[in-house]
Amino acid sequence: MAREQLNAYNWNGFADRPQLAAALAGHVAGRLTKAIAERGTGLLAVSGGTTPAKFFAALSAIPIAWDKVMVTLIDERFVPPSSPRSNAALVVANLLQNAASAARFVPLYHEAASIEDAAASDSEALKSLPWPLDVAILGMGADGHTASFFPDADNLPALLDPSSTRIVLPVHAASAGEPRLTLSLARIVAAGFITLHIEGEDKRTAFEGAMGLGARKPIRAVIDAAPKTVEVFWAP
Repeated sequence: MAREQLNAYNWNGFADRPQLAAALAGHVAGRLTKAIAERGTGLLAVSGGTTPAKFFAALSAIPIAWDKVMVTLIDERFVPPSSPRSNAALVVANLLQNAASAARFVPLYHEAASIEDAAASDSEALKSLPWPLDVAILGMGADGHTASFFPDADNLPALLDPSSTRIVLPVHAASAGEPRLTLSLARIVAAGFITLHIEGEDKRTAFEGAMGLGARKPIRAVIDAAPKTVEVFWAP
């Protein structure tokens, strides 16, 4: 593993994706165990997409006190769990297995008249979770979006407002494919441990571009707003 110290983030590079998955799972399990010891519970927010499946499988097998862990999502498509595009379905199938089947899962999607109604009721319902997040695991698209902070979102300034009091916000962006629900930047950057999990040379190139001089990509906004150093985990 190569580890490089930078101003706003640490770059953790691995030779292959199984090594990355195992290392990230170990870090996350350690953070959750520490949170449980300190306050009796752990709160984990994870991302969807194709990247985290190996990491989810590795984390699910680590024997921590999963019955004291609550898992929610960084963001979700406004689709039911029966949809192949559901992040909730991905989490259930890959993370809430083995030892981690004892965790409590709090999804973002539920039936509602509109994405705005769903986001408002989510914000109210999620108030009861033991904030702040202990661990926030982010992904990133080739366009530099993270969570559902898409560059073409019609409410991007509200999504990236570090002083927002909202927990969940609605997202409309043509590039997103469908309306989305996302945790606010304020909730993400308050996490005790923030990591960006990316794989492939294309994602490394996109990340380096987003961190370049004058870049205005959403992932850069998150890293700049985070009071703690963000840990980037990458493998080719």
